[in-house]
Amino acid sequence: MSSPIFDLLRLLDEAGIDTPVSLAALSEKLGVSRTIVWKQVNVLRELGYVIDASPKTGYTLRKRTRLLLPYEVRRYLTTKVVGQEMHHFSEVPSTNALARQMMHEVGCEVRPGTVLVAEEQTGGSGRLNRAWLSPEGGIWATIVLMPKIPVDDSFIIMAAASTSLAKAVRKEFGLSALVNWPNDVFIADKKVAGTTLELSAEGGMIRYCLAGIGIDANLSVQKAMPNLGNIVTSLSDELGYEIDRAPLFAVFLKEFERRYQMILKGETEAVLREWRSLSRTLHRRVRVRTVHEGFDGEAMDIDETGALLVHRDGGDVERVIAGDCIVLE
Repeated sequence: MSSPIFDLLRLLDEAGIDTPVSLAALSEKLGVSRTIVWKQVNVLRELGYVIDASPKTGYTLRKRTRLLLPYEVRRYLTTKVVGQEMHHFSEVPSTNALARQMMHEVGCEVRPGTVLVAEEQTGGSGRLNRAWLSPEGGIWATIVLMPKIPVDDSFIIMAAASTSLAKAVRKEFGLSALVNWPNDVFIADKKVAGTTLELSAEGGMIRYCLAGIGIDANLSVQKAMPNLGNIVTSLSDELGYEIDRAPLFAVFLKEFERRYQMILKGETEAVLREWRSLSRTLHRRVRVRTVHEGFDGEAMDIDETGALLVHRDGGDVERVIAGDCIVLE
């Protein structure tokens, strides 16, 4: 998508929805022929913009696209770094895989905070390399980060991402989104979003990391994931209508950048406190499944390393570094 196309869109935007701009004015301001303007309008139409044409009045923007184009997200974006470089794809196997490829491609310079966002993923994966269903209508994205922090502290980035997701959903829609340890976002007892973190390290320090996020935004869970309807939900299912994804995504990026900057300043304890405050796991009975065993107990706390402290039924307090945690009651 070349920038001249969005220069044209910007002129239509400045005029406002339902306000025509003459072909002569567009041609003059863009410094291109009327034929080029006509071709650019058709490209915008292919991207989902509804633009009327009249020989007398010119072109009129009637309706915006529903795609998560960088231009649309930036209309709401107030970040300084995260999302300022953004790449949009209609369909990819995985935004994480694409970001990883970019990081290792010779001559490809990737700026910290670069965001890759797709309308659909055909091979998305979540934590522990589990399949992550990513149909059209969701928000599937990767943020490229280059924090100069130890690998052992990487958990705080995923904590920042999941906390930011919950905060964004709360701010935009007033839904009681909470974080399920370690990385999922729930509304009531159903998952609505999740995060992943992939690292490349050297000498115990992070070279770069890929923060993956997925939000079930505009999709019918019963149609897209009929076997998961009792444990998964979407924002449109919860609200009863389809949302505009661009402002939600922009709010999330702003929330994440704020916490990420706190991490870079060494304010990890403050991020951890927010993570704890939005936890749906703490002080509830849980069932834990690790690689080695499974047990029930009460989730007591999340320690400074991100581990979940669980008081086992009839036993001691167990420090769970990785695994699944299911809330029982």
